[in-house]
Amino acid sequence: MDRRVVITGAGLITPLGIGIDETWSGLCAGKSGISEITRFDTSAFNTKIAGEVKGFRPEEFLPKKEAKRTQLFIAYAIAAARMALENASLKIDASNEHRIGIVTGCGLGGLSILEETSILIEKKGPRRVTPFFIPMMIGNMAAGMVSIHCGAKGPHSSVATACAAGTHAVGDAFNIIKRGAADAMLTGGVESVITPTCVAGFNSMKALSTRNDDPEKASRPFDRDRDGFVIGEGAGIVILEALEHALERGARIYAEISGYGMSGDGYHMTSPPPDGEGAARCMAAAIDDAGITYDKIDYINAHGTSTPLNDLYETRAIKSVFKEKAHSIAISSTKSMTGHLLGGAGGIETVITALTIREGIIPPTINYENPSEECDLDYVPNAARKADVEFAMSNSFGFGGTNASLVVKKYRE
Repeated sequence: MDRRVVITGAGLITPLGIGIDETWSGLCAGKSGISEITRFDTSAFNTKIAGEVKGFRPEEFLPKKEAKRTQLFIAYAIAAARMALENASLKIDASNEHRIGIVTGCGLGGLSILEETSILIEKKGPRRVTPFFIPMMIGNMAAGMVSIHCGAKGPHSSVATACAAGTHAVGDAFNIIKRGAADAMLTGGVESVITPTCVAGFNSMKALSTRNDDPEKASRPFDRDRDGFVIGEGAGIVILEALEHALERGARIYAEISGYGMSGDGYHMTSPPPDGEGAARCMAAAIDDAGITYDKIDYINAHGTSTPLNDLYETRAIKSVFKEKAHSIAISSTKSMTGHLLGGAGGIETVITALTIREGIIPPTINYENPSEECDLDYVPNAARKADVEFAMSNSFGFGGTNASLVVKKYRE
């Protein structure tokens, strides 16, 4: 089988707000979700800023007792999945539960409970460790708890490919439906690791921005003065359906996923190759899978992390793939507003790409104030742009040289 796959629902939890409307309106307004970290004392840290989710109440989506013992990344996943199902008007019951599955991406899982438990063992001994520790820590529990809470019993998996995890999850779910193994999938990415260990680790790598005195200006992809990424948190879950399944139940269709590409750099633990060769092959594979030519792409939601090397090498990869058209493609990094959600990035950016197509508005790359010599493409600087987007691409690249790209297109009967 080679079925068409469409997006019929979405749920978002991001530093810009809870739900699709808050996040989308913030993106279109060029609003930053970056602020000072409130989760822990940052006085000894080089980086004191992050994209924290504000106003989220787990008990609104979970029983109060369960909410207290549920790690934040799992609660985000459950909440976003519930939003997506409601948004898609999709009900899971005994008649369809085995034909609806889930694939989520997550990079670091329950890092906060790992930190807390390590301290607890040192201070009070191993017998004080909660029996919920392992289930609260492991990254696949986001998919597991969504399955339990929403009743999806079809194909079930979790992806842990660092910052590419969310996009790999969506791509894997796309292929599951294409080959007929499921009629619908809940899929996307989730992350919540604004913790001392995470910030200290990325600081040690000199990967994070230290623009602490001006948080909203800190994430500045492709700008000459970019100095590192900003950690964000949240979840982005989409409902994918086989086209015939969506049409049969009269579902609203946001967009169609038509291509998925993967590749490996085989180059370095954390740095892409300078020519962006792996990313270029990944984008080319997605275009080939979609059955189109490179000149059809109108918009790219870039990986665009705001690190000096990533943005430069992604730009080189785009030029390699799109050749003379590279300068006429609209490109934006919405991480300039949400921060980098690591394993959750691909999930929210899939939703953003679909909304871009449906709404005819391209979100900007904010804080692009000083053009860089080689980063000289059309990054939709600082203000949203109206545009008729027929085909769009979303990129995610992760540590270990793992790459993922999706091609999303406007749905036509």
